[in-house]
Amino acid sequence: MTGSREPAHFDRLYQANPDPWAFRTSAYEQAKYRRTIEVLAGRRFTSGLEAGCSIGVLTRMLAPLCDTLLAVDIADPPLRTASAYCAGEPWVRFQRMRIPDEWPSQRFDLIVLSEVLYFLSPADIDRCARQTLNSLLPGARAVLVNWLGHADDPCSGDQAAEHFIAATAGAMTVILQDRRPGYRLDLLAAP
Repeated sequence: MTGSREPAHFDRLYQANPDPWAFRTSAYEQAKYRRTIEVLAGRRFTSGLEAGCSIGVLTRMLAPLCDTLLAVDIADPPLRTASAYCAGEPWVRFQRMRIPDEWPSQRFDLIVLSEVLYFLSPADIDRCARQTLNSLLPGARAVLVNWLGHADDPCSGDQAAEHFIAATAGAMTVILQDRRPGYRLDLLAAP
């Protein structure tokens, strides 16, 4: 596969199973989410963006760290589930958006790209990196989490992360790289 995954791919996944990756029940997913929160070191963020929020499990964990949090996904069914799951956090907003074709207009000091980049073509990863750079507040952090398994996706997790890091070089600095069984996590910082 050379192009980015189309919305219809995700619509089919969520029609077949409302939690296609077992985000709520998988020990792997829960450990990955805890590690994602841990690397943010208890920092408070003014404005966060989570791309590919799915059913909102990580969103709910990110919410206490952010004054405002925009969680976006390419498909409507998981957004409805996420909205209900995070109903107790009124500072969290949900929006259907196809990253990088669509991008929010506000600026952020936290951008989380967890398990989304390898669904994008290299050209779209470049566009995502540019969109990220154009929307950063000073001192912002970007978290990249990428699965290291093999699938028929446009990029492997390593390729996706390295491509994004190369596209942001000079504007963001990698301050942490962490490889765990099944995934890698990269934390980038803006000046």
